[in-house]
Amino acid sequence: MPGRAAALVLALLALPRRAAAGCAALGLCCPGRDPSCVGTGWRPDGSYGPCYCDQACEHTLDCCHDYARACPVMPCVVSQWSVWSGCAEPCKTTYRVRRRHVIQEPRNGGEVCPPLEERAGCVEYWTQQGTECKQYLIPALITTGGFGKARKKRAADDGNERVGYCVEFQIVAITPACLHSHYSYTHWMQYLREGHTVCVECQHPALDSKSLHCYGDGSGSIKNQLLHWQAVGNPQCRGTWKRIRQLDTCSCPSVHSFLFI
Repeated sequence: MPGRAAALVLALLALPRRAAAGCAALGLCCPGRDPSCVGTGWRPDGSYGPCYCDQACEHTLDCCHDYARACPVMPCVVSQWSVWSGCAEPCKTTYRVRRRHVIQEPRNGGEVCPPLEERAGCVEYWTQQGTECKQYLIPALITTGGFGKARKKRAADDGNERVGYCVEFQIVAITPACLHSHYSYTHWMQYLREGHTVCVECQHPALDSKSLHCYGDGSGSIKNQLLHWQAVGNPQCRGTWKRIRQLDTCSCPSVHSFLFI
């Protein structure tokens, strides 16, 4: 009996040392299910034997006793957005960029990192040398003519009303995205069709106070030159057209009347 008692005491004294051999002592924290990420120690159910330090052990209930403490869930942490860059290229519809960087990578099943780069549509009307882009090089940004009355009212209220003008174009090509957009604010784009003649009005505030032109109106282009346009509200809706003539006022049907932005 004394011998058995001594053996029992020795076994009990050994328990704390065995309990300490968990994930922290082994230096293990493994992603997914990893059979090699294994130690020997106490499990959450109070049993002793092989235990794991991988993410899957929480589902299989065979984690080592200190898994939660040794391998805490840590989500990805990113910095604030940088300021927007300039346009990628002048005198055409391109994009600008802002970025952020990873401060802390996700660990132990933490939330993954969000996108680190965003792009937005952009048009730069001045070259890198500081000269104004030629009008026929600049894509026209257009929207529905339905905004015209509200624009004129605001201009009159602000005392900024100037005499505008209208430009007729014949649409040559158009992307399918113009016809397949289902948002209410893009319904007007369905009236942009190849071969149609459209009127685009230039009025304040799109009317530049110095040049007295709207950017992208095609002034300075040669006859039958293909010019580019893009619809505001759907960057995938764009195409080409030919400038026909400039008029004092627009006379197209309302569904074929648009505004320069």
